Amino acid sequence: MTTASEGGVTATSSAGGAPSRAGPWIWGRGIDVGVFVGSTLVAFGVAALSPWLAPGGGVPTWAWFAFVLGLDVAHVWTTIFRTYLDREERARRPWLYTLVPLGCYVGGVVLHAQGPLVFWRVLAYAAAFHFVRQQVGWVAIYRARAGEREAIDRRLDGALIYLATGWPLLYWHAHGRSFSWFVTGDFVDLSALRTLVLPVGLLYAAVAVAYLYRSLHHVRAGRPLNFGKHLAVLSTAAIWGLGIVVFDDDFTFTVTNVTAHAVPYFVLLWFYTRERGAERPASAVGRVARAGVGAFLLVVLALAFTEELLWERLVWHDRPGWFGGASRDAPLLGELALTLVVPLLSLPQVVHYVLDGVLWRGRGGGPAQARALGFRPRSAP
Repeated sequence: MTTASEGGVTATSSAGGAPSRAGPWIWGRGIDVGVFVGSTLVAFGVAALSPWLAPGGGVPTWAWFAFVLGLDVAHVWTTIFRTYLDREERARRPWLYTLVPLGCYVGGVVLHAQGPLVFWRVLAYAAAFHFVRQQVGWVAIYRARAGEREAIDRRLDGALIYLATGWPLLYWHAHGRSFSWFVTGDFVDLSALRTLVLPVGLLYAAVAVAYLYRSLHHVRAGRPLNFGKHLAVLSTAAIWGLGIVVFDDDFTFTVTNVTAHAVPYFVLLWFYTRERGAERPASAVGRVARAGVGAFLLVVLALAFTEELLWERLVWHDRPGWFGGASRDAPLLGELALTLVVPLLSLPQVVHYVLDGVLWRGRGGGPAQARALGFRPRSAP
């Protein structure tokens, strides 16, 4: 989820069984706090137990199933409820939903043909950008709900989020970490940039002070405190700062980064599925919505498991005890086959990145999307 166009939607309240739209919250105070603060606290609570849960600092099998497959991979598949499972949506944008996967696959094959590390390096930077932009998007939604339409608010919010995520990434590149985004060496070594870490950190602190001053200015001007936006900012700063800079182990990074990224997206896509299902009850999306959140989760978890089964059987061979197949010492596929298969298996993830930058905007997303984001079209009664 990338941005929210502030001109095409307006905050309101809703009736019936829909989530609360009152005040500054997207889905209601309890849900929003649970999604942004609760998920962050749970993630750090699990990470704090790493000496007992993951004594080696790596990601044990149970954590891989829970956080990598159950959250990270599964949240990618929730996008199908916004896109490919919706016949009307596919008919509305046929070229988008055809050319994006085709282009991503061809581009992936070209990159992998240059070397596996080239492919994974490009994918790692695309993923990092996607993670950053999602946080920018949440803040933009809360800003729109609060009616903060001045350019200074947009620029200050953007600067703070980019620094809250960019400074830890700069630290990672300059000092190195004991973990990787996807594979060892996917982020380039930029140790020559170490001299920039302190001045950029000071800039980060200065922008944070300016953000605080601007927030106090809004309160003095009689506006309600924008709790949702501030919680999104604080959770972003905590996850990226602590998960990357303060702690240096794969388990902590995986648990914190994946949880804070995937949980809000899960919630958004469930509310979208419910809203869209009410519009089109006979559709595939409508049938899943009627069956409830359990059916929604079952669909995406089944797809995530199937994807990882293929990854493990064809490419990684890390968990033959769970997925069967060859071992690392006897890989199933050769170099040419991997060049064709790896981009194909990566397609759900890469398409998710691309479509995420197109779909979640206030204008053109449709009434169900507006309601799922806590808005309704201006034309609505």
